[in-house]
Amino acid sequence: MTLLSTRATAAPPPRPRARFRLRKEALVGWGFAGPFVAVFGLVFLAPIGYALYLSLFQDRLIGGTSFVGLDNYGKALTDPRFWEGLIRVGLFLLVQVPVMLGIALFAALAIDSGRLYGKTFFRVAIFLPYAVPAVVASLIWGFMYGTQFGLVGNINDAFGVTLPNPLSPSLVLASIGNIVTWEFVGYNMLIFYSALKVVPRSLYEAAAIDGAGEWRVVTAIKLPAIRGALVIATIFSIIGSFQLFNEPSILQKLAPNAITSDFTPNVYTYSLSFSGQQHNYAATVAIVMGVLTAIIAYAVQLRGMRKG
Repeated sequence: MTLLSTRATAAPPPRPRARFRLRKEALVGWGFAGPFVAVFGLVFLAPIGYALYLSLFQDRLIGGTSFVGLDNYGKALTDPRFWEGLIRVGLFLLVQVPVMLGIALFAALAIDSGRLYGKTFFRVAIFLPYAVPAVVASLIWGFMYGTQFGLVGNINDAFGVTLPNPLSPSLVLASIGNIVTWEFVGYNMLIFYSALKVVPRSLYEAAAIDGAGEWRVVTAIKLPAIRGALVIATIFSIIGSFQLFNEPSILQKLAPNAITSDFTPNVYTYSLSFSGQQHNYAATVAIVMGVLTAIIAYAVQLRGMRKG
């Protein structure tokens, strides 16, 4: 009886016409997704695969290119120059990211509060530096940092003072952080402001009826409502910090004693590949850095999305 009932309730096999329709729908779907899949594989998966392939080999003076397995990874994990750059980037992340996101959040809350006159002007003015390419921004700020020909030098001559050199070894990391903050405050502000605009106004009305002040509205309604946007901005900022390259590479010519060839992992990778001709080891350092960045970003995502 059980076998008979199972056969009776089993769905009949699709007819040839139905199978043809399903196959046609699948082909249509792949037709829409195909261009993206092709571009994604060409510009993302293929370079990663090629970098993995390069990291398993090594160029030697005798014998040419030879397979070394994971030897390059062991070398990278014990490379003091790589770890110095990684620690420097980690310090940059711990200081610059909270400052940048804090300024962006304050600006977004101020514009959204409705008490700021000319909020359209401020919104555009704060976002405008993001439209400046990183190379141009680094050149502009590098000129202002100059003690002989730039703004700092002009202030020293005009007032007879001696300001600290922003491009000195002790201050260059903070100077780079200032450039990055100037560039990306507007970008993060727009993320926070867009999230604030979709918060239901009924929540504000209910808070006003309960007698909640502005600070209470911010802490109890606005910040919890944009928690997802805060997590996304934090992840993007972490990834951007680990990818720090444009600013130090541009300022390196202005401060060669402060910004070395291993100032950040990305600068180190570039130096290995194009100056040292160590393409295999450069690919290894890049892969190790990518894995570390992915792990940290994923951990931050899990922590940020955890329900309170």
